[in-house]
Formats: sequence, structure tokens, C-alpha cells
Amino acid sequence: MYSGSKALFFALSRSAALKRLASKYGMARPDSFARRFIAGETVEEAIEDARALQARGMLLTLDYLGESVKTAAAAAAATREYVGLIDVIVASGIERNISLKVTQLGVDVDRATCVDNLRRILDSAQRHDFFVRIDMENSPYTEVTLEVFETMWQQQYRCLGVALQSGLYRTEQDIRRMNELGARVRLVKGAYKEPAAVAHQRKADVDESFRRLGHLLLDHGTYPALATHDERLIEDARAYALQRGIAKDRFEFQMLYGIRRDLQTSLVANGYRMRIYVPFGRQWFPYFMRRLGERPANVAFVIRGILGERH
Repeated sequence: MYSGSKALFFALSRSAALKRLASKYGMARPDSFARRFIAGETVEEAIEDARALQARGMLLTLDYLGESVKTAAAAAAATREYVGLIDVIVASGIERNISLKVTQLGVDVDRATCVDNLRRILDSAQRHDFFVRIDMENSPYTEVTLEVFETMWQQQYRCLGVALQSGLYRTEQDIRRMNELGARVRLVKGAYKEPAAVAHQRKADVDESFRRLGHLLLDHGTYPALATHDERLIEDARAYALQRGIAKDRFEFQMLYGIRRDLQTSLVANGYRMRIYVPFGRQWFPYFMRRLGERPANVAFVIRGILGERH
């Protein structure tokens, strides 16, 4: 079921007809169904929601949604959007932290295009004291994402971190490499349907990998981020950190916007750092479908939302 739901929603995310329907109804009003998981289509909407999260004691990272661009012009446009986003965030006064994807910056055009675009963003980010996280996409992009990351790291960009997926067999080796560099890692389970040759297929195996890799990051990582909504994994990490004498300010938990707000609030109340991944933008549909694939229980909520919008 775990693997099957991901495959189904990945396929649905590529449906042009479903995308048109969702685009019409998903963000039509502030209470529309997609707004539960997406902080709006504009940066102004995202910043308004970000301020509300900060008021609740949350940390932030803003993600301008978009991926899989196929032309240098589209990649350059996304780069300009991110540089502009940095300026808007500075003016707004919210926390200076953003996330992005290499396919958004043109890695499918060629690696050099992506590196040049990322460098433009990082130059602006360093001037304004931002942290930039490179999100991890599906496994065909794992190696090139880490190559791009290490290229920038070798050029002394230290305002940079990367996400790694516990679902992939290779991730322990990648984490050890990042720990040696002193780079900040965001550990996630992985939102993509992956082949058995490269990834665990059972949820229990993905969870066990997350638990084990979380321990590795807590022991040897540089301010790791454990990104999960799973209470059992969170409790395991809390207990492990306590047992090892790892202070609460040496790591953080992360969750997605709109998911497990109760748990977010509880962790902050108990003195843990909690960062919320705040996605926004008009290209929200693929991200939204991956969230449904991870948490099929949300499907009924979305169906009710669609029916409510249409009547």
C-alpha cells in the first residue's frame, strides 16, 4: 500500500486534466482544499502565513514551487524569482531561510547552467545572511544533486545544506560524506516512487532506516534536521538525544506546512526547534500530489474540498 499509493499519486500528478481541475478549484479561496498544504500562490500570501507561524514559535523555510524546467530561459526565470524572493524576505523581516530544487535551476538543460544559476542565488543569499537548502528529488537526480552541492561547497559557500532520503539504500554513505564535510543535512523519508533496485519498498524498512540514520546524524552531523510527522520516530530521536546528552539546540525537527499542527505546537512547547517547510507558488500541483501520496488519509479531505468548491 505504501509503495502503491506513491505510484498512483505520482501518475496522477502528471495528468493535465486533473491539473486543470485542481488549478481551478484548489486555491480559489483562502479556505480552498489545497490551501491546507500550500501557503498561497504569491510571495505576499506566503509571508503572511510565515509571520503567523513565527508568532507560534516556529522556524521557517520558504520554497518557491517549481521543478523539471526544460529550457535555459525557464531556469533563468526561476533564478530571478529566487533572487527577488531573497529581497522580499529581507524587506519583510521574517526568517532568512529558503529551499530549492536543482531541476528548477536547469540541471536537465546541463549541469553548468544549474551551477551558474545556483551561484547567483547563493551570492545574494550570503550577502543577506540566508541559509539555502537543496531539496532532494527522485533517485535519477541524487548523484547530480550532490555533485552540484559539493561543487558549491568547494567554492566555499557555507550557507548551504542538502536533503537526503532514508528510503534510498545509498543514503548512509551520503550522510557519512556530508558529516565529514560538516554540511547540514535534512533527513526525509522520500516522497517519490522508487525502484526496488535503489530503495526500500516497505514502509517499515524506510522508517527503520530513518531511525538509524537519524542517530548517525545526531551523533556526528552538523545541526541536522529530522523531517518527519511520525510520532514514533520523533520520540525515538528525543530519547536518543537525551541518552547521548545532545542538547535541544544542536538539532531541529521539521514538518510540512499544514500537517500535524498539534505535534508542531507540542514540540515547541517542550523546547524543541521546529522548522516549517512553507511552499508557495503557482506550480503547486506536483508537490500537492506527492503530499497526498505520502498521506492517503488526506484524500477524503481533498475530495470533500473539491465537491464543496463546485457546489
